[in-house]
Amino acid sequence: MTRPTVLFVCVHNAGRSQMAAGYLSALAGDRVDVRSAGSMPGDQLNPVAVAAMAEEGIDIAGAQPRLLDDASVQEADVVITMGCGDACPYYPGKRYEDWELDDPAGQPIETVRGVRDDIRRRVEALIAEIAPA
Repeated sequence: MTRPTVLFVCVHNAGRSQMAAGYLSALAGDRVDVRSAGSMPGDQLNPVAVAAMAEEGIDIAGAQPRLLDDASVQEADVVITMGCGDACPYYPGKRYEDWELDDPAGQPIETVRGVRDDIRRRVEALIAEIAPA
């Protein structure tokens, strides 16, 4: 069986999608190919999102926001959007999910922890479906 590729997409690729990618990489290991991108990527990751993930022992500080392109979507088996709306190209045969998550940008760490924990629950459910241990 080939490894599924999961693409997480949000607007800035600086918070939610990076936290989700960090969790999926940490929890699924090499069973899943993990990517993330943004429709309008920021200059850097949200430092509060980085700190919230560090509390979980997951280092996302080295990640860089990436621009979403058609090739990324075409290569993915599962595309998970987080508030990027219509900016995400649609290809038949892909599995699309939209995760309604609060935007952690500009929020205090207490709020970002809630978003982080919601993302973890969703990532764990995704792994159970597409790449069980």
